Amino acid sequence: MLTFGIIGLPLVGKTTIFNLVTGKGAQTSQYITDKTTINMGIALVPDPRVDFLSMVYQPKRLTYAQIQCQDVPGLKYGTGEEKGKKNQFLEDIRPVDALVHVLRTFENTGATGNKISIDLWRDVEIVNLELLLADLELLEKRLLRLKQSKKITKEAAAEIEVLSKCKEALEKEIPLTNLSLSPAERLFLQHYQFFTTKPLVLVMNTSEEQFKRHNYPQKELINTRAKANGWEVIEVCGQLEVEISLLSPADRAIFLADLGVQESGIERLVRAAYTQLGLISFFTVGKDEVKAWTIVQGLTAKQAAGKIHSDMERGFIRAEVVKFRDLCALGSMEKVKEKGLARLEGKDYLICDGDIINFRFNV
Repeated sequence: MLTFGIIGLPLVGKTTIFNLVTGKGAQTSQYITDKTTINMGIALVPDPRVDFLSMVYQPKRLTYAQIQCQDVPGLKYGTGEEKGKKNQFLEDIRPVDALVHVLRTFENTGATGNKISIDLWRDVEIVNLELLLADLELLEKRLLRLKQSKKITKEAAAEIEVLSKCKEALEKEIPLTNLSLSPAERLFLQHYQFFTTKPLVLVMNTSEEQFKRHNYPQKELINTRAKANGWEVIEVCGQLEVEISLLSPADRAIFLADLGVQESGIERLVRAAYTQLGLISFFTVGKDEVKAWTIVQGLTAKQAAGKIHSDMERGFIRAEVVKFRDLCALGSMEKVKEKGLARLEGKDYLICDGDIINFRFNV
């Protein structure tokens, strides 16, 4: 299951975004600025293709792709530099697949009675520095253990060399994703789950007026620098979209249309995360169940079968593949087959986004 870690400074609307995507209704009180617990929830990934397949097959069970979301307390600037005063909860989200950094684009006096100036790039740099310092601390501890070992093996020596390069980069405030390493060297980093190697999505939590105008302070600057760093940027009016999410599907579509958007906040967020992670979806269909499966782009048919069950991969014979666009255009699987658009593919076929697949296997 895909996992998100929702991060940001205090009072930017992280928990509002968490509630939007999970429907959990977690407390968003601005008075709780010293909170140290993590909100966790599951978000169903909206997909109109799943809805269409449900209408075609009328299954007993409908299963959307899912995302596990973790909403951490607001990061406190400078704690990474102070011994004994760290953002401890960051360690709890090291295993996540992607980071979602929420930034508030509008002034809000809120519970503190003080206005917090809006400087989005400053806030990006503050949070990125805390992530970098957390990585540096983890790396220094590992290097110390390796160097203090009674016997340093050839593999350990190679790891020390790679980690020393990483340490030097982090000390210069260079994120590890920007460090030039060979594929063999990057293998040493895989099990560490460094924050500065994770895909990042910036969520601009706007006011209602900004959302309607599709504009906010420093928008051009943020988009330019995000593109240079390979990050995705989306705009969400968190509080408004939470309210819209409570409406009926028909009314929800009307309100979104009035705002000039075709997709809900969670749909835009999921699409951005899928792009960052190189993910696609394929579908299995039938009267019992219609289900969306999320995989990394580039998997073969045999590998994709293994995502459903190891027996399917072990006993793989063929994959019967239909393109969603063909089924959508013709309306039924019978018509698709009449047109000769159902294909039998071998184990090396590369799965495409939107493939509808029936795996043939024997064990």
